[in-house]
Amino acid sequence: MCDTLVIRGGGAVWFAKNSDREPGEVQRVERYPAVDDDPTETLACTHIEIDQIPDRQATILSRPSWMWGAEMGVNASGVVIGNEAVFSRKVMKQGKALLGMDLVRLGLERGSSAHESAAIIIHLLETHGQGGPAGWRNKGFRYDNSFLIADAAEILVLETCGREWRLERVKRHAAISNAYSLEGPVTMASEGAPTDGFGVNDETWLRPTFGQARDRRACALAALESLDRPDFAGLAGIMRSHDRGDGFTKGSNRDLCLHHGGLMRPSHTTNSMLVRLAPGEAPAIAMTGSKTPCISLYRPVAFDGPSSLLADRFWERGAERHDTLARDPSARQQVRNRIAAAEAHILPAIEAGRSDVAEALVTAWDEHGLAEGVGEAAEHGRNTGL
Repeated sequence: MCDTLVIRGGGAVWFAKNSDREPGEVQRVERYPAVDDDPTETLACTHIEIDQIPDRQATILSRPSWMWGAEMGVNASGVVIGNEAVFSRKVMKQGKALLGMDLVRLGLERGSSAHESAAIIIHLLETHGQGGPAGWRNKGFRYDNSFLIADAAEILVLETCGREWRLERVKRHAAISNAYSLEGPVTMASEGAPTDGFGVNDETWLRPTFGQARDRRACALAALESLDRPDFAGLAGIMRSHDRGDGFTKGSNRDLCLHHGGLMRPSHTTNSMLVRLAPGEAPAIAMTGSKTPCISLYRPVAFDGPSSLLADRFWERGAERHDTLARDPSARQQVRNRIAAAEAHILPAIEAGRSDVAEALVTAWDEHGLAEGVGEAAEHGRNTGL
């Protein structure tokens, strides 16, 4: 389960996604340089090989460690893409093709605008199809995909069902979750796509209903509509939201910051991303790089310069902190208070294109052990001489 949303405001496009996966699945933040004149003829995606292209965009990706594809990411041309699982009756029940996450990464590597990336995803979908095992441990987990694709000028929602697709341009804001949402006529569609939407006859009932996908989307839309002026702080608040309780208690499938809760709530938010896209400016990107955004700091990552998000075992260290804080409500609140104080300076710096300033603040945060509870922070201070 995931949630992806976007809104225009303040001369920019603001994008956010929570990636919800199996709770122990490692998700890497990775940075790849642009490639020119690559002679390689084939590309091994997660399950199948396809033709490679010689020239590719620089990308920043959030990638589940076992697959080739990415849950979400940004390229150096200022295109951002996130996908959502949708549950169609046409899902590939056997065999292997491109995963939705493969299509995210391919759209970012090969597209220089939102429109071009959408066209690339559609072409690859029609050529190779989509499907195959999409879970880390649960290899029976298969699904089709919807995508939110944006650049500084255009926002697109692309829904797929087997090899069919429907595409809609968005005027101001949108949110997608794990259910079909495009109804009635759309901007463009494949020849065989129904005019009234895939949700009428092509969607299964069980997972969208028990996963409360439409409720989560409604919460995301309401939160977007309540923003006076979009910024990273407002988006972070949405991505950390819980329907009731603090996620560790009284968790719900309505939570955008999703906490694993057994058979009825099998997923967990394993990374969260915020992006600002403005004409003529480099993308401003913040990610937690770790599970559970309600107790994680949003950190900068850019196409050059250092980022703590790229460090070895960054996700695993965050998972260890999560497990410690899960047992200590007082420590959780202390960490949340420190995050709020730190992000009041970090997030505006990232928005302003000063990832170097934001990274210096993050470095100070890490050196002082501020992600830990009081007792752990004191021990960290003794060990580091602070």
